[in-house]
Amino acid sequence: MSYVVINAITVPGERSEELERRFSQRAGEVGRQEGFERFELLRPDNDAAAGRYLVYTRWASKEAFEAWMSSSAFGRGHRSESSEGPVGTGSEVWAYEVAQDEDAAL
Repeated sequence: MSYVVINAITVPGERSEELERRFSQRAGEVGRQEGFERFELLRPDNDAAAGRYLVYTRWASKEAFEAWMSSSAFGRGHRSESSEGPVGTGSEVWAYEVAQDEDAAL
């Protein structure tokens, strides 16, 4: 089964457009990584989300994700973060093994 990693980034409201802009202009390196399956940037839409964006990535395996993390492509994909400084005020990384999976019926 797949492996999911979610980065929960706390972003002040006035910086949310900047975060979305940076992701829209990202290098796209992750999509070329072996074992990569999916990327989504989730925008908070209620009070319970508390200004936290979720960066969702899905991988064929934990090993594929770990290979991405240790790759030079990861460094290139995150270069703007280091030169411009972070938009978020904090983040947590959550990792999950997919226990069950179901697609929409066609």
